[in-house]
Amino acid sequence: MSTLSPEAMFAVSLALKIAMTVSIVVAASVVVERSGPFVGALIASLPTAGGAAMIILALEHSPAFIAESVIGSIIANAVCCVFALSYAVLAQRHGWLVSLAAAYLVWLAGVTLARLVEWNLSGALALSVVLFTATILAGRRFRTDTATVRVKTTAADIAWRASVVTLCVVVVTTASHWIGSFASGAFAFFPVAMGSFFLILHTRVGGPQAASVAAHVQAPLIGLSLGFVAVHYLAEPLGVWWSYLIALAIGVAWNALLWIARRNFQRIVIPAERSESRNP
Repeated sequence: MSTLSPEAMFAVSLALKIAMTVSIVVAASVVVERSGPFVGALIASLPTAGGAAMIILALEHSPAFIAESVIGSIIANAVCCVFALSYAVLAQRHGWLVSLAAAYLVWLAGVTLARLVEWNLSGALALSVVLFTATILAGRRFRTDTATVRVKTTAADIAWRASVVTLCVVVVTTASHWIGSFASGAFAFFPVAMGSFFLILHTRVGGPQAASVAAHVQAPLIGLSLGFVAVHYLAEPLGVWWSYLIALAIGVAWNALLWIARRNFQRIVIPAERSESRNP
């Protein structure tokens, strides 16, 4: 158990969330501007604020508690797929404020309904399969392969992005300590990093391009859920920190497999399709 006071624990938690979220979101937004939506989605799917929350939980609770808590994390991660798809749909015709506000309401409604059920690992995985499949299929028409125009990123631009993300993290983290245990548990995996990422891209490259990233993010999030399964089974026998490292390795390996599969598809299938179209 942690010997830190509640005030110190809050400060550590907030600092971790800000550092992890800002670094990933700013880096991912730069990558998208230079490499396209798919690579940006791979980075955006990495655990940032949620990962910081899990570190804090490991300092405060036993391995048995951590093993059970990731069942809720699996559900929250699956609902993030619905959040991203909702944003992708709305960003086609609406501004960032309407698109993100409505998507967050969808996420909150989904998590609230899910927490009315007593979930076990099998049920959480079954729900994940349904939501991942549905959102991946529904998001096909919003996914594009075209990289955005290369732009020059200045120090002032990066500072602005970091400020936006920091503000989002501070607001969400502070609010979670005033709204009760139920909502605080839900907000452990509130998509603050993903939402900040979409906000930055929406204002930078426009809604449709940001929506393409949102429509690409579902498949990479599968790796995060697989990592949660590893934590569920390994936190007690191996220890929480080893289970976290293994979970992170699983997520990174999954994203690497997606990247390799996509590269092979582009190298083999797309040229063949073009050749057939030229020689009917």
